[in-house]
Amino acid sequence: MAKEFKITSLRLADLEKELNYLKTTREREVAAMIAEARSYGDLSENSEYDAAKNEQAKLYGRIAEIEDILSHAVIIEDENEASGRVGLGCTVIVEDEQGNRKEYRITGSQDKAAGETFTVNAPAGSFSMKVVQVSREG
Repeated sequence: MAKEFKITSLRLADLEKELNYLKTTREREVAAMIAEARSYGDLSENSEYDAAKNEQAKLYGRIAEIEDILSHAVIIEDENEASGRVGLGCTVIVEDEQGNRKEYRITGSQDKAAGETFTVNAPAGSFSMKVVQVSREG
């Protein structure tokens, strides 16, 4: 089975913009950090050089990740637009058990509607949230 990433056209544009930034501006910034660290002399005990090289590795890792996503992207249109259900491309407002609200943009498939609750499994533990509102941009 071929690998594919289902994303909205808006997410595709965001990834293309991020990739352009990483390959131009950010790559120049990291190269400058490495050059400056090299100017400090002995690289074997140069923590600035190590940090700059680690930043470069993260940068190239993110570039490769985005390029992989873009090369396997399948554009998903807003099929849930009129249904009021959560789907790709939605902006969703959720509420936790204490009444705190947060807004999220959905970039992966979900099937939730306003009024439904769900459990979030996070590194800090599990907690419940409630979908308050579902909307579409555009």
